[in-house]
Amino acid sequence: MGLKGKLISQIEIKGCGDLFHEMFRHKPHHLPNVTPDKIQAVDLHEGDWGTVGSVVNWNYTIEGQTKVVKVVVEAIDEEKRLVTFSAFEGHLIEQYKTFKATVHIENEGENNLVLWTIEYEKQNDEVSEPFCYLEFATNLTKEVDAHHVNQ
Repeated sequence: MGLKGKLISQIEIKGCGDLFHEMFRHKPHHLPNVTPDKIQAVDLHEGDWGTVGSVVNWNYTIEGQTKVVKVVVEAIDEEKRLVTFSAFEGHLIEQYKTFKATVHIENEGENNLVLWTIEYEKQNDEVSEPFCYLEFATNLTKEVDAHHVNQ
């Protein structure tokens, strides 16, 4: 197996794609209120919310374990409703030389689709592919969507 890889997930949402994009671009610090079992804190470390180059600290729970990761907002595209986060500090870097997550909202007819892309490079062959993170992103998407639909 190679050390580099890419995982992609596509989930249809019932809520507004613009609201979903806004949550991940401007208001990720609201996620602990929406999904407290998954995300406990999202804190701005450097820069401003919703800007490229800002540094954000995420505290979350995955597979029953509490984790912390520091990311930089690498890219934002309003037209494509896209945000890319790149991890550079924390537990992910122990396993992956690079770990980048992109959330992108597309329209397919009347439907809004959320696409998650995880690009990574493992530290070595013994590290597993980050399928649990793709599942985490998929479940997070469903919870955020349910929150928006029920408001």
